[in-house]
Amino acid sequence: MSTDEKHRSAWLPPRWFIRAAWWVHRRLYAAGGTRFLRRPRPDRAGMLRLTTVGRRTGQERSVILSYVPDGSTYVTLAMNGWADPPPAWWLNLKATPEALAETVDGPRQVRAHEAIGPERERLWSLLAAADDGWGELDDFAARRSHQTPVVVLEVAEPTS
Repeated sequence: MSTDEKHRSAWLPPRWFIRAAWWVHRRLYAAGGTRFLRRPRPDRAGMLRLTTVGRRTGQERSVILSYVPDGSTYVTLAMNGWADPPPAWWLNLKATPEALAETVDGPRQVRAHEAIGPERERLWSLLAAADDGWGELDDFAARRSHQTPVVVLEVAEPTS
């Protein structure tokens, strides 16, 4: 099987299904708070709630993201269900990199940046090793017209 055939064979659910799942997840997390977040394990990504400031509205916006830890930082992918457009939370972070990340260990102020070069390659491998949450990274990323940003959330300090 050629590389192109392999990339095309990576199955994704229909877009309507992904959007419906996001809607359900947002409602569950809104109702349950951090109870539904999970701690990462060596074989599984964790889940955190990231609260950004809307670049247009100035209002707080929250989203649940899969992440892997890298020392004291959280690493995630700026993807929109593998669709081509960037997710709104990433556009918000590009405008205002300061945000709040809530994990099972509590809330932390973070500052975001996009990993590039060797840092990106190292973190991409780290994300690919957590075999749930993203699936076959290289296969799905090949569906996009641009490189998927690897986002590093550097912990500033715990909040009260």
